[in-house]
Amino acid sequence: MKTTETAIPGVVIIEPRVFPDARGYFFESYNKRLFDREVAPVDFVQDNESCSCRGVIRGLHFQRPPFAQGKLVRCVEGCVLDVAVDIRVGSPTYGKYVAVELSAENHRQLYLPRGMAHGFAVLSERALFQYKCDGYYAPESEGGLDALDPALAIDWKIPIEEAIFSEKDLKHPRLSEFESPFKF
Repeated sequence: MKTTETAIPGVVIIEPRVFPDARGYFFESYNKRLFDREVAPVDFVQDNESCSCRGVIRGLHFQRPPFAQGKLVRCVEGCVLDVAVDIRVGSPTYGKYVAVELSAENHRQLYLPRGMAHGFAVLSERALFQYKCDGYYAPESEGGLDALDPALAIDWKIPIEEAIFSEKDLKHPRLSEFESPFKF
């Protein structure tokens, strides 16, 4: 696998080695020993999957400590723009984001350590999105940021008038109204 550091410390793009042949392809999507050595030592405990249509923006989500989660995300059908926002107080990249296109075609994955707000926009007609988490879901610790916060200035690569949000995601605070529980 090939790993690429991003502009945010700890957020890593992972590109598996794909073996195509006349039948299709094969690749190893996760290998704990290799991941621990090349990216970070992590114990994933939960896998999640979502299916969304074009224009859906999910996020920006996180879980507060002590239920924070690191995530390894990938798109197994379609294409998404995946976004990680650094919300670790004291980080040189606090309030900055990285955006990476993840698709069934490019097989890329993105690792987000704890202290990132996470979201994605569906760029294809449909997307099947999977992610591994290193902490269990705890609804009482849910948090979020306004995905359309002008201070973040995220280019979601879809016309905002066509964006589809959940009611909950429309109520998240802006970064300036947010007191982060994460430290760098």
